[in-house]
Amino acid sequence: MEKDTSLGDMKRKISSPLFKNKSKGNKNLKNIILYGFLALVLLGLFFSFSSGGLQPQEEKSLTQALDLIRQERVKQVTVSGDTLELELKNGDIVVSRKEAGRSFLEILETQDISPDKISGEINVEPPTEFSWLDFIINVLPVVLMLVFFFILFRKAGKGSSGGLFSIGKSKATLFGKDQPQVSFDDAAGVDEAKKELREVVDFLENPDKYRKLGARIPKGVLLVGPAGTGKTLLARAVASEAGVPFFSVAGSEFMEMLVGVGSARVRDLFQTAKQNSPSLIFIDEIETIGRHRGMSFMSQGEQEQTLNQILTEMDGFEPNAGVVVLGATNKPEMLDPALVRPGRFDRRIILTLPDIEGRKGILKIHMRGKPFTNDVNVEELARRTVGFSGADIENMLNEAAILAARGGKEKIGSEHLEEAATKVKLGPQRKRLKSEEERRLTAFHEAGHAVVAHHLPKMDPVHRVSIVARGLSLGFTMIPPKIDRYNETRSRLLAQIIALLGGRAAEKVHLSEFSIGASSDIEKATQLAREMVTKFGMSKLGPMSFEEYLGEGGNWPYRSPVGGKVEYSEEMRKEVDKEVKRIIEDCYEKAEDLVKKYSNELQRVVDELMEKETLSGDEFEKLVGEKKDE
Repeated sequence: MEKDTSLGDMKRKISSPLFKNKSKGNKNLKNIILYGFLALVLLGLFFSFSSGGLQPQEEKSLTQALDLIRQERVKQVTVSGDTLELELKNGDIVVSRKEAGRSFLEILETQDISPDKISGEINVEPPTEFSWLDFIINVLPVVLMLVFFFILFRKAGKGSSGGLFSIGKSKATLFGKDQPQVSFDDAAGVDEAKKELREVVDFLENPDKYRKLGARIPKGVLLVGPAGTGKTLLARAVASEAGVPFFSVAGSEFMEMLVGVGSARVRDLFQTAKQNSPSLIFIDEIETIGRHRGMSFMSQGEQEQTLNQILTEMDGFEPNAGVVVLGATNKPEMLDPALVRPGRFDRRIILTLPDIEGRKGILKIHMRGKPFTNDVNVEELARRTVGFSGADIENMLNEAAILAARGGKEKIGSEHLEEAATKVKLGPQRKRLKSEEERRLTAFHEAGHAVVAHHLPKMDPVHRVSIVARGLSLGFTMIPPKIDRYNETRSRLLAQIIALLGGRAAEKVHLSEFSIGASSDIEKATQLAREMVTKFGMSKLGPMSFEEYLGEGGNWPYRSPVGGKVEYSEEMRKEVDKEVKRIIEDCYEKAEDLVKKYSNELQRVVDELMEKETLSGDEFEKLVGEKKDE
């Protein structure tokens, strides 16, 4: 950290009074340019409209001008090119135009007019084509273009010293010892990932221990996982634990409108990291620049140049001693095989949603400094938040604190946490006026989901049913997983499809009507049925895969966004569609049977929803009975 870096210099300049004075001077320069340009335009318009002096000028045809000469009313004639300016004896000015290529005296002779009719002189001047209006029309576009490029280059170079000449400088942010420190203790629910990353820290702290045995420091570590699982937090923890400079940059910050800027910024970033080695480079959303080459018909020249430069820097002829690259992505299937091969990203650390023990740890970390009532139980809260990421849990606790403060409470209660958890997953309540018909239709729909799911042995217990609008839905039925599951069976997938279609079945059986509220359910059910046929091999077609692939690379298949190879015939594609249709029809028939069989229970749930609008899991089971264990 004792070495000076271009990024460190940039941050010091920004915080210094000299940089602030320079920014103020740049702002004054912009104002001078703007006001000067406006003054030029106004001056040109003034001269354009006042180009005849203060005397009024009247334009007449050539015939009218010759008549004035015949009447001996003209004192003086001035010929300038094809323009005639006649000064009358009463002081008026008349302007006219003659035919091009003919002299004024020749015209007088042709019309039998003697020059003596003019009391004064006939002055012939060289043509003057200059016009302030023409000048502005010709010069204004050039001036505007120069101003545009001036502002463009200044914007492109903004944030780093040197203006236009620093456009190829990296935009990475340098985090040093003076920044807030993050340790591995601040990350919970990712024990396996922390174990792998602790070895990277040991590599950076004690490189000689590994070199004696012929081992080399990993050149790259790829963190793969859904959004909110702590990829960026772990990267900062590695830098803090190792005590080395940490350069953080998003993949999109390499890309620019000008060709070649991305590769130049990559070179500058790695050069700066080498000068400060041992160091860490963290590239977030690396799929932005590491996308599979040839995945699109559109030109990706700049992105591919940037990717090629990264490949060269990570595994080129020049060794990268002491520089470790951390990459983070939630779309590993989009990465180029050359980027994820051994020798570049040597390690791949998979981050998944936390299990119950991980959620307990995350809850304890984010509950620090927040007061809670005695009825808040961490164990129950961890079971309630199955499927939540670390970011979801942090957001839930923050929303609960806001709800408690809004209600004037001094502590956060379980009711605040329940509402916050629902808000995180489904969105805030929308207080909108609904007619009784809409409320009744929504009640039957949600009751259909809840009753059908309740009587399916493979489904989890219903947690909450409501006809209060949230997000884009008019109501919701929450059936969160009771335990953490890392695998699914065919019977559970079919049960999920039946539960999804329970709302549509209730509308048909009890109302003899359909609503558009089931569109999302139908979409999810169809997608799940198609995956059972094409991906999981859970249909009459047997254990066959019908997905389209572009190729294989690393440990992940690479699917083309514009369509890849199709390894089956058109007839087989029709069979796939038939199987998907058969699964949906069978599940819908079972949903209808359950709705008819438990019609009385469904009606009781509808009546209660119409009165209370929201039912908890316990209130729901009082109406339909306790759910039987599988």
